[in-house]
Amino acid sequence: MSEVVDRWSSRRAFILAVTGAAVGLGNIWRFPYVAGENGGALFFLLYVFFVLAMGLPVMIAEIMIGRAGRRPPIQALAALAREQGRSAKWSWVAGFGLLTVFLVLSFYSVVSGWSIEYLLSAVRGRFAGASPDVISQALDVFLANPWLVVLNHSLFMILTMVIVAMGVSSGLERLNNWLMPLLYLLLVVLVVYAATTPGFAHALTWLFSPKFTDLTPLVVVNALGHAFFTLAIGACALMAYGAYMPEDQSLVKAVVIVAALDVLVAVLSGIAIFSVVFSHHLDPTSGPGLMFVALPIAFSSMPFGVPLLAAFFLLLLLATWTSSINLAEPMVASLSAGKLSRPVAALIVGICVWAAGLLPALSFSTLANVRPIAGMTFFDLVTSVPPDIFLPLGGLMIAWFATNVLARHKAVSALGAGESGYRVWVGVTRYVAIPLVVLVLLSALIPKLS
Repeated sequence: MSEVVDRWSSRRAFILAVTGAAVGLGNIWRFPYVAGENGGALFFLLYVFFVLAMGLPVMIAEIMIGRAGRRPPIQALAALAREQGRSAKWSWVAGFGLLTVFLVLSFYSVVSGWSIEYLLSAVRGRFAGASPDVISQALDVFLANPWLVVLNHSLFMILTMVIVAMGVSSGLERLNNWLMPLLYLLLVVLVVYAATTPGFAHALTWLFSPKFTDLTPLVVVNALGHAFFTLAIGACALMAYGAYMPEDQSLVKAVVIVAALDVLVAVLSGIAIFSVVFSHHLDPTSGPGLMFVALPIAFSSMPFGVPLLAAFFLLLLLATWTSSINLAEPMVASLSAGKLSRPVAALIVGICVWAAGLLPALSFSTLANVRPIAGMTFFDLVTSVPPDIFLPLGGLMIAWFATNVLARHKAVSALGAGESGYRVWVGVTRYVAIPLVVLVLLSALIPKLS
């Protein structure tokens, strides 16, 4: 198959696209409550360290393969392996990545649909003046309504696939160019507001003053896992983007900028959310409901609570929208690499992901008592196995391919940092990043197999 002809129009467009893929539920929904459950500042410090030591090298490996192959992931891996006299079956790594991203997008769309519902509820002022009990029950009432959950899931999938069908320059790039700056603007506005609340100083202490007495193996493992999940590596989505990367762009510089922007979103959202949480003496360890229960309770009695709460859920929706669009791209690119047009490929992918998403969407109502494996619902399965096991396994295979299969001259050229830069990257990837990925994988596998 010939190389892809589409390219990001500029270095900025590529950086915004990869940032859009990385920034999503992991930064705004998952980071605050996982940090809350793991001691705050110490978790954050470990998370940043693992982003640098593990996330960056593996992200470089994934984008490098796409840039060297200049094809969709399946075709790129097969072609690059054959060039070195290796089996074209390495393409199965990309096939596994596409399965992973398919499953991740199926639950991503469901949870993102929750943000649509809560955004509309916040705009209507539904939570203004409501009691904590009423607000706490609102999420359960919503999830128990199968028609409403599926409707929001469907709306979000339509929003996602319409953009993907438009292509790289007309769809993904144009949307990223205005949505990503808007996302950061909203975050800054919310942090400026947070600075006026009584819980602001407590939030800063919580996030930036680590207590090393809180260090436990579980905190380390959770920080490792979150660093992997939040960068969107291991599913070949970034490999697809590497194929569109401008020739004159520095890969290392671009990845460092993306990682910094990704961590910045987590930091800003953490400051904004924990300032509100501590101002109202709420529990920072309240788990996944922190965004959907604790914040509506806090804003319900605050001045300007309605627009501020709406801004939070708009922020969540924008982040998940850009991330979902970028997750869908490798699937659509792989299908449209044949005779299918991009709109038809996007339609097929959209329908299949939507159908798969019905299982987690109905796990709180119609299928609540269906627990196929280890007492877990479909929602439990799809939100734990793909992110916790499939992504690290995919990342491990990608890193191994880049360091042991990919032709050295192609890797050096794609990295764009010279022989010395390549040697540093290979050393860090082989002896630091890969062992850490194995640790992430084992920490997820052992509890599920025991």
